[in-house]
Formats: sequence, structure tokens, C-alpha cells
Amino acid sequence: MANTYKRLVVIGDSGVYGWGDREGGGWCERLRCQWMSLPDAPVVYQLGIRGDGLESVAKRWQQEWQSRGELRRQVPDAVLLAVGLNDTARIGRPDGRPQLTAEAFRFGLQQMLTEMKHLTKVMVMGLTPVDEAVMPFAQCLWYSNQSGAVYEAQLEEACLEVDVPFLPLHNAMLNEPAWLSWIEPDGIHLNSEGHDWIHHRVMAWTSLLEWAQLEPLTNFTPTVG
Repeated sequence: MANTYKRLVVIGDSGVYGWGDREGGGWCERLRCQWMSLPDAPVVYQLGIRGDGLESVAKRWQQEWQSRGELRRQVPDAVLLAVGLNDTARIGRPDGRPQLTAEAFRFGLQQMLTEMKHLTKVMVMGLTPVDEAVMPFAQCLWYSNQSGAVYEAQLEEACLEVDVPFLPLHNAMLNEPAWLSWIEPDGIHLNSEGHDWIHHRVMAWTSLLEWAQLEPLTNFTPTVG
């Protein structure tokens, strides 16, 4: 019966949507399909919108979450947040103004996480690297790995402050020898190999697995957080 399953809302940007993964539909779709094949695994609602940043997610998350309880007067059991890369982009030139300053990002994020935590279980993912050599994206947006590291640090610090689990991604992916080959020609989206790497990281994340009451993948080291 539908009410026997936990429900996870995954909300964020094109990474959640799965853009670039022509084989598996994205790391979140891979997670959804994998869990759907397991008895009693949570139901995953994949709510990514291309181009979304923190402010857009802050406007829509509660309505999205409340609308997916499946049964009357019920709501999903957890939110997994994956957003922030679009906020790092600088407009017009490499030293232009960011879409959202790091300080404003941290302030808005902490507010949103606090609101979320009052209502449901919350987990947060970090940011993926970019290929700086092909910037600007869309002929006007400059992404950089320096900014990505700064904003991921803001994510991690906000999670520590509010006491919600955080899965870092940025440095971990940069430390992979083949990471650059996992990025689409546009410089910011992951291809199928990149999404597969994220999927494996997520499926080894202790906090998510404990919430879902699932065992980790046997061929991947669990990530504590």
C-alpha cells in the first residue's frame, strides 16, 4: 500500500532534473529506479528545474513538498536539497557580480533549512565542479571552481549550524583523475559518467541510508555526513 513507503522529495536544479545523462536520466532518476526495485524502499519525487537557484527553490519547496503526501493529510518524510551552482555564476565577465552573493546565499539557505527542519527531515548535497576552459556558459555566465568551493563551504557551514546532514561533492570530484571527462561540452552539466559517480556517492551516504533503512552498496565506501 502507498502509505507504507517513506517518501523523499528531491528538489533542486538541472542536476536533480538529470540534464546531460542520456543513459540513466540523471543521478536522481538512477536512485529512483534502484529504490523502486527494492522492497520497502522509499518513493522518490524528482523535482529539479533547470536554472533554479536558491531563491527559486525557496519560493516553491513547501508547496512541492506538501503536494506529494499521496494520501490526505500526509506529507513526504524527507527533503533532499541539491541547489547552489547557478547562484555561483558571475554575470557578463569573470569578475562580474554573482547571481547571488555568498553572504546572501548563506543567509537565505540557513533560513530555508531552518523552516524545512521544523516540518520534515532535511538532507543537503554539495556542488559539482565546472570546466572553466569553456566559459562563459550561454555567452554570459562565468562559472569557476573557486566560486564553487566557496559556495559549497557556505552550504556545509549552514548545515552544521542548523544540524542537518551534508554530502560534500566538489573536492571529492576534483580529486578524481577523470573528472573533467564527466562534464558536458557546455562546461557545467554532468554527462552520464558524472551522474553515475554522483549516484554511487549518494547510495553510499550514511545519513540517507540510515533514514531509508537500507544497506550501502557493497562496492563503495560509505560517506559519513
